[in-house]
Amino acid sequence: MRGWGILLYAFLFASSWATHAQSFLTDPGTADESTAFTSTAAPDPYGRESPRSLASGLVDTFAKSDYRRAAHYFESSASATNTDASELGKLAKRLQQKLDASGSLLPFTTLSNAPTGVTDDGLPIDQERIGSFRSESGEIALIARRMTPDEGSPFWVISADSLAAIAEEEPETARPPMTTVLPAALTDISIAGAPVADWLILAGMAIVAFLGMRLVFAIVLRIFRMGVRLPEKHRGYQFAEAAFPPLSLYLAVILFFVGTQELQVAIVARQVLARYATIVAWIAFVWLLWRLIDMVTDLWSARMARSDRRQAMSALVFVRRSAKSVLAITAFVAVLDTLDINVTTGIAALGLGGLAIALGAQKTIENLVGSLTVIIDQPVRVGDFCKVGEVTGTVEDIGMRSTRVRTNARTVVTIPNGNFASQQIENYSRRDRFLFNPVIGLTYDTSAEKMRAVLESFRSLLKDDPNVMDPARVRFIGFNASSVDVEIFAYVLTFDYETFLGMRETLLLKIMDAVEEEGASIAFPTQTIMVRQAETGHVCAAPI
Repeated sequence: MRGWGILLYAFLFASSWATHAQSFLTDPGTADESTAFTSTAAPDPYGRESPRSLASGLVDTFAKSDYRRAAHYFESSASATNTDASELGKLAKRLQQKLDASGSLLPFTTLSNAPTGVTDDGLPIDQERIGSFRSESGEIALIARRMTPDEGSPFWVISADSLAAIAEEEPETARPPMTTVLPAALTDISIAGAPVADWLILAGMAIVAFLGMRLVFAIVLRIFRMGVRLPEKHRGYQFAEAAFPPLSLYLAVILFFVGTQELQVAIVARQVLARYATIVAWIAFVWLLWRLIDMVTDLWSARMARSDRRQAMSALVFVRRSAKSVLAITAFVAVLDTLDINVTTGIAALGLGGLAIALGAQKTIENLVGSLTVIIDQPVRVGDFCKVGEVTGTVEDIGMRSTRVRTNARTVVTIPNGNFASQQIENYSRRDRFLFNPVIGLTYDTSAEKMRAVLESFRSLLKDDPNVMDPARVRFIGFNASSVDVEIFAYVLTFDYETFLGMRETLLLKIMDAVEEEGASIAFPTQTIMVRQAETGHVCAAPI
């Protein structure tokens, strides 16, 4: 039963953040009560405020062989005399021996960290199961009981019934079978309260579990490639290749949890390694989801790129980064909880300092809102050529905080999204046609007849060009300082800038040909200086 319990526990790593949070938040039904006594009473001097802290403190006393202190974690210690305290110390040592040889404590993260414990586990409201050990009559549960003194904070202790069951058991004197494979000297040397032999056995099991799972998944991946003949670009093979490394580490932790509960090694070593194995499991779980997020978003990005859906690609980049941020924060909080750092207190501190944080993070929030505006409103997309304020270039990335624009000078300008969303944005990539609007200046020796012929020729060449939208406007617009001007106003049917440059070049060449054919000339800026001779009064004109 213990193996299946640990297996179920390990799978709870994949549960949602809300489910995990229940392990360290107080029970809603008793929140008022717990708040009342924690706010008015002094904390327990032995740190027995919750079932988790009880088990953690008990293991710590076992590691230090401080059995007199361990006796304070027993129900009968409050009224014990000096003689009774000595007997309780012996009982604490016997409990450690029973847990080493045939028992286990629940893993750290599955124990409730709430002062009220778990209230819906089928046990009386003041009792909670924290472990078990085997006896000749079967498996005996190790029950913690909540004590509520007249003065001081409530605290948890090992129940008197569990102590009575331990007292009836014979002391463990034989050397655990697992340690007989190692030199006897290793059992006499202790590290952190457990024999070196026990640490080596657990470390060896962890290595075997990890290498075994890697070997299994390597064989499965080879079967996928050689037996099933999946190509490397197949989605199934890509999924397996992305998921197998973190999944093998995750399952190795599960295998380690199940295996260590049946080993007859020191409970101190098992609990310490179980806690750090929980952190490894969280890392593997986050690693797995991280790689799956990358794989799925890359797959969708390639699909959207083929269909030229740049708007969806920008939104996908934002969603991927948001999902990774939430995943990282969740894992960080879970690891803090595993390390017994009070996450609830940290959250409360954030609540008290919320105003200060909001003021300090005003720009960050502004940029986040700006990024949402850019994603939803879509004034630009990744790959668009645009002008934002004084910056002109191609949008390379739209992030959660800023947008990067590659300029024509090949520099990268990073614009905070709050500022980006408030700027006037001109998106050149969104236009459906290009304006062709040259002004042709002819020389002043162009007669009215030639001007009419030039205008008619311009209109004809625009009308005959299939790339020019109809109607196109050609008008004689006035007399300039050094030319008579003709304006052409037309739209060219293309949305690609490179294509437009070629079309504009062709049209300008045709305009030059038309001017030459009609015997006209294109003017250039000139000035004429009038010089009057003082003696004769003659006037000479000299163009410059």
